[in-house]
Amino acid sequence: MINAIIRDLPAMLIKGYDVANVPVLRDIVGINGFVWQGTLAIAGVIFAYTWGYNLAKAYKVNAAAGGVVGLATLFQGVAFSASTAINVPKGELGQKALDLITAAGSTVSVSDVKDPVTGAISQFDTITTGAWGWLKLAHLGGNAYFTVMILGAISVIIYSKLMLKNITIKLPDSVPPAISKAFAAIIPATVALYVIAIINYVVGKVSGGQLLIDLIQKYIAEPFMGATQSLFAVLIIGIFIQVLWFFGLHGPNIMAPILEGIYGQAQLVNQNIYQAGYNGLKGADAVKEAVKDGKAYNWVRGSFDAYAWFGGSGGTLVLIVAIILFSKREDYRAVGKLSLGPGIFNINEPVMFGLPIVLNPILVIPFVLAPTASLAIGWLATNAGLVNPVTQAPTWVTPPFLLSFMATFDWRAPIVTLVCVIVSFFIWAPFVIAANKVEIPED
Repeated sequence: MINAIIRDLPAMLIKGYDVANVPVLRDIVGINGFVWQGTLAIAGVIFAYTWGYNLAKAYKVNAAAGGVVGLATLFQGVAFSASTAINVPKGELGQKALDLITAAGSTVSVSDVKDPVTGAISQFDTITTGAWGWLKLAHLGGNAYFTVMILGAISVIIYSKLMLKNITIKLPDSVPPAISKAFAAIIPATVALYVIAIINYVVGKVSGGQLLIDLIQKYIAEPFMGATQSLFAVLIIGIFIQVLWFFGLHGPNIMAPILEGIYGQAQLVNQNIYQAGYNGLKGADAVKEAVKDGKAYNWVRGSFDAYAWFGGSGGTLVLIVAIILFSKREDYRAVGKLSLGPGIFNINEPVMFGLPIVLNPILVIPFVLAPTASLAIGWLATNAGLVNPVTQAPTWVTPPFLLSFMATFDWRAPIVTLVCVIVSFFIWAPFVIAANKVEIPED
């Protein structure tokens, strides 16, 4: 986000701006590059450990060892080699050079390249070389989430079950507890990792050498994430969250496997492409280009916050404003005034349980309709290209309008949010007015 503020935002406003020519700022961008390498670039690695840790903790076994098992599960299946191809015009390499290249382990093939303007076809010697010991960055970031959730669950559950059955190495009581715990995890962890190793080996044999992480991403993650990009999917998820809230259940927390596991991964993909670039483009342009190729996403986790959940789930900040303007009920006005401050920072529990909205037969209708309409507006504006996709992750307590701007670094985003707010207001207001006619029960 800092890079976007000092590098990308000025470039949109000032012609010829290049942060590389600005002292101090260019150094900050360079420092942020190291921060990115240790956070977003390896989000899958961090997730693998925390997934294993918390899953083992849920089984009440050694959680740290469970985290290591989850981490090892991921690294078993990532690519450990890198390859690159270089085209050299046919005939420029002599036979001796070709022999030396082949002897060094590289391959040489002939490629035909068609000139896009003249249509002329030129022949090239394509040299493909590889090096072992290079971890593929695409396997360490958000793309690892689905693999971690599937294979990590298998390995850590096996580890946990064996620990619970006490199939462990038992040391004398005189051995310090820390050492005993470490040794106790050896057999369960070894069995779990061998199961994953066998799965990886068999899949590689059957698929002709393809990695399971790539197959999961291609045939499970990408289709699933693509399916959740539809307006229907977004609205259904949004409605379900509101219904859960109506019954007093924390909708976003219950729906976290979808919100964070799917839309959260999509947001990580957008953030990485925004920083690393795509097809020679940088920033929002890179993300929009990647969206066309199905490599990035228009709707991500932050899109819900930017366009529908201003003030919290249900867009309840609009409800508070409507109460202050139209409500004649002292109980509503008292709760509304107390909830305004927290609502500005997207904390809506005071109005949710103080008004209450929970189990309120009058307010449940706009509580579902208002965010549904806002989601539809935000989705349509993003997919129509009227506003950039969300590419940043401002903290959830960032006030509305500022949040949508910082999430997209697009001046049009707050305008879309304003349209959503206005539509939500006209949905909430009639029900607030109708509530004036409901008699307040006396103690």
